[in-house]
Amino acid sequence: MEKRTLGKQGLVVSAMGLGCMGMSDFYGPRDDEESLRTIHRAFELGVTFLDTSDMYGPHTNERLVARAVREWPGGRDSVVIATKFGILRDPGNPAFRGYSSKPEYVKKACDASLQRLGIDTIDLYYQHRVDPDTPIEDTIGAMSELVREGKVRHLGLSEASVETIRRAAKVHPIAALQSEFSLWTRDYQATHLPVLRELGIGFVPYSPLGRGFLTGRIKKTDGLDATDFRRRNPRFQGENLERNLGIVAGLEALAARKGCTPGQLALAWVLAQGPDIVPIPGTKRVKYVEENIGAAAVKLSPEDLRELDRIAPPGSAFGERYPAPAMGSLNR
Repeated sequence: MEKRTLGKQGLVVSAMGLGCMGMSDFYGPRDDEESLRTIHRAFELGVTFLDTSDMYGPHTNERLVARAVREWPGGRDSVVIATKFGILRDPGNPAFRGYSSKPEYVKKACDASLQRLGIDTIDLYYQHRVDPDTPIEDTIGAMSELVREGKVRHLGLSEASVETIRRAAKVHPIAALQSEFSLWTRDYQATHLPVLRELGIGFVPYSPLGRGFLTGRIKKTDGLDATDFRRRNPRFQGENLERNLGIVAGLEALAARKGCTPGQLALAWVLAQGPDIVPIPGTKRVKYVEENIGAAAVKLSPEDLRELDRIAPPGSAFGERYPAPAMGSLNR
């Protein structure tokens, strides 16, 4: 697989990563053995970049990633591991969410992640959500100390505003911003990408398949597990869902002409937005990781890109991308 570089400090990763969140949380029951097979199949196909977080599970996803890397013949040195801190959860209360990026918490969270991951150094360490009660300068200052101590190689932000990114970059180089980005979530295309390129920061889109919606496999939510996050997501509800299916219909028609799946077409569009963009589609199934990686071979012509702009122009999706409480946690 093609390699891409995130940031100006030389973090080289596969052009597509693997988001591991859904293997442990938010998308129905776990199947650790299938998830391990999925990670190893991704490695076989050239993926070198795994994305996790201490809040996925919570904590169980980092342990799953640790096992996958430990059991992989290529070893730790063949894998770039990204994890995150900053969202607090209570295993006894699944609905609870808190936020902390206080300097003392940053160091505590990093040490805990290192232990769960079974590694000495985190390749890319993100602030998962901006803490409104802690100046970003204080948080990045603490993160930069982790770099000096050798516990972290590169720093990242997630769902941060342009102002926050600029302030953070003055304290320490930022390798990547991770935020939701896809054909139905194009908000940051005009606001953030120019600034990221000005500052030399890479972009790591999560949910590049619209939480699976852009694959065309979700026409209604009845078949989703009762614990599946999408049952509560506004874009998957009622009239919003029916209207958003128009985007999928357009993708399906173009994909049929291109000889690929709608999901591969959607991923190819993200990859085509620039060599500094590394999407991390998530899946817990071998067949879907194979399909996703196949998107790297889909070439889009200028006319294809214009057609996709017609199918899914900025702002075309109906509904917010999170329920109201989670939207309130975004640093905008």
